[in-house]
Amino acid sequence: MEESNEQKVNPYPKKASIPPYMKAVSGSLGGIVEASCLQPIDVIKTRLQLDRTGTYKGIIHCGTTVSRTEGVRALWKGLTPFATHLTLKYALRMGSNAVLQSAFKDSETGKLTNRGRILSGFGAGVLEALVIVTPFEVVKIRLQQQKGLSPELLKYKGPIHCARMIVREEGFLGLWAGAAPTVMRNGTNQAAMFTAKNAFDVLLWKKHEGDGKVLQPWQSMISGFLAGTAGPVCTGPFDVVKTRLMAQSREGGNLKYKGMIHAIRTIYAEEGLLALWKGLLPRLMRIPPGQAIMWAVADQIIGLYERRYIHNASL
Repeated sequence: MEESNEQKVNPYPKKASIPPYMKAVSGSLGGIVEASCLQPIDVIKTRLQLDRTGTYKGIIHCGTTVSRTEGVRALWKGLTPFATHLTLKYALRMGSNAVLQSAFKDSETGKLTNRGRILSGFGAGVLEALVIVTPFEVVKIRLQQQKGLSPELLKYKGPIHCARMIVREEGFLGLWAGAAPTVMRNGTNQAAMFTAKNAFDVLLWKKHEGDGKVLQPWQSMISGFLAGTAGPVCTGPFDVVKTRLMAQSREGGNLKYKGMIHAIRTIYAEEGLLALWKGLLPRLMRIPPGQAIMWAVADQIIGLYERRYIHNASL
C-alpha cells in the first residue's frame, strides 16, 4: 500500500531526471531575457543604496534624475557585465543545483527531501557567489556609481577597463570585494527560491518534475514571482553591505568599511537601522519579476525536454 501511494505522487521516480546541462542552458537563456528587461531597475537600486546625502527622493525621482542629467542610456549602464553575469550565474546556479539535488536524492526512491532541496539551493548560491557574482557585480557597481555625461571624465571607460583598473590599483582580490555578504545573500536566496518554486509548482499547478507536464508561461511567472519575494526581505542588509563594500576603492587611502560586520555596525550607527534595507523596494521591483521572466523561459525549455525525452520515452 505504501509503495502504491508513492507511485501516485511520483509515477516515474527513477526515470524522471533532467540532465544538469539542460537546466544550465535553460537558466542561461532566461538570464539574457531578464537582464535586457530589468537593467534600469538595477541601476536605480544601486544608486539608491550608494546615496548617503539624500540626493534621490525615491525610485521615480532617481530614475528621472539619472535620465535628465545623464541621458536615458545611463539607465542601462553596466548592461554588458550584468547580462553576462546573469547568463553565467543562472547557468551555474541551475546546473549546480541539479547536480547537488541528485547527490541528496534517496538512492532507492529517487525522492528529494525539503532539507536536501534547501541544502542544494544554498550550495548553488554559495558557488555562484564565489565564482561569478562577486567579480561581475564589483565591476557593474563601479560602472553604475559613476555620474556624468562625458566619457573622458569617467574613471572607468567600460567593463574590461574597469576590471583592469581594479586589479592594478587594488590587486586581484579587489574583484572579490564584498564576497562574504554576497555568499550569505546568494546562499540564503537560492535556498529559499528553489524550495519555494517547487512548492508553488506543486501547490498551484500540481506540477512534479518528470511528469511530462509543461507549465504555461504565465503559470511559471506566477510561481517564479512568488518564489522571488522572500529572499530580498530576508537578505536586505547583506545586499546593502555588499554594494557598499564593492563600491569603495583605495583611492583615498583607508577604506571606510573593513568588512561585513564592521560595515553593518557602521551603517547602523551612522544612518539607522532602516538604512540596512535601502534599495529594498527596487529589489522587490527587480528580483520577483526577474525570477518570473527567467522561470517562464527556463520552464518551457525544461518542460519540452521532459515531455519529449522522459515522459514519452516511458510510455
